[in-house]
Amino acid sequence: MSATQQESPALREPAWVRRTLLGVCCVFLAFFLVLPLLTVFIEAFKRGWEVYVEAIVEPDALAAIRLTLLVAAISLPLNLIAGVAAAWAITRFAFRGKQFLITLIDLPFSVSPVVAGLVFILLFGAQGWFGPWLQEHEWRIVYAVPGVVIATLFVTFPFIARELIPLMQAQGADEELAALTLGASGWQLFRRVTLPNIKWGLLYGAILANARAMGEFGAVSVVSGQVRGLTNTMTLHVEILYNEYMFAASFAVASLLALLALLTLALKSWVEWRHARSVRAADPPGQGAGVRATAPLPAA
Repeated sequence: MSATQQESPALREPAWVRRTLLGVCCVFLAFFLVLPLLTVFIEAFKRGWEVYVEAIVEPDALAAIRLTLLVAAISLPLNLIAGVAAAWAITRFAFRGKQFLITLIDLPFSVSPVVAGLVFILLFGAQGWFGPWLQEHEWRIVYAVPGVVIATLFVTFPFIARELIPLMQAQGADEELAALTLGASGWQLFRRVTLPNIKWGLLYGAILANARAMGEFGAVSVVSGQVRGLTNTMTLHVEILYNEYMFAASFAVASLLALLALLTLALKSWVEWRHARSVRAADPPGQGAGVRATAPLPAA
């Protein structure tokens, strides 16, 4: 929006409208976000620091933490590769079925994670389509770590691709075509032209995908079997502790998830700030903005 539009009286809302909207927003955030977050930490430390630490260092809790970090560490690189490949194919090539591919990328957003978990049970379970063959070769997918990883990949795959597609469409392919004309190889093209142009969108999508991987519950709860010390992630461990009326321990582990969420929020804000700073640096005041400079970081 230009400065003229921002200063136009016709586009200004009355002060009471702005204050009302701001007040509604603040009340909503306080009631549905800030208050639950404070409750988690209050309940976690309600019985003292010793109980909190004991709940965190308990063997099953440590196993859940390790599994959560392992699943995130495995799923994130795979999501990066698949997301970049999907965004590149959609924005740089014309082919039949492109819209269908975009629909498939959006599928995890519209399908319940529990339903996705049931689908993987149908495919890889003992009575599933591939179950007898997997048992014959002594491979375990469901009720084991591979099943947790697959379910996590399903629910997190769209984030990176969906961040990159609109960004790469807005940037266009002019710079890449120029690089090809100058004799750049495919790897040089990606490393020196494409990757610098999409780095902030790529990092933004990776942060969101990683946050979802660590906080996923529905699909993972179906395929994991919730075996303590083996297939329980942090979210599943919190549920088990709460169902066993171990409230202090459950809130202690939940507070770790909350801290990870706050860290993700901080990283997200940092990426947005750096992206805005790079846009201002590439678009000096008084000059027209190019496509790359004005392309906004896509919202999740």
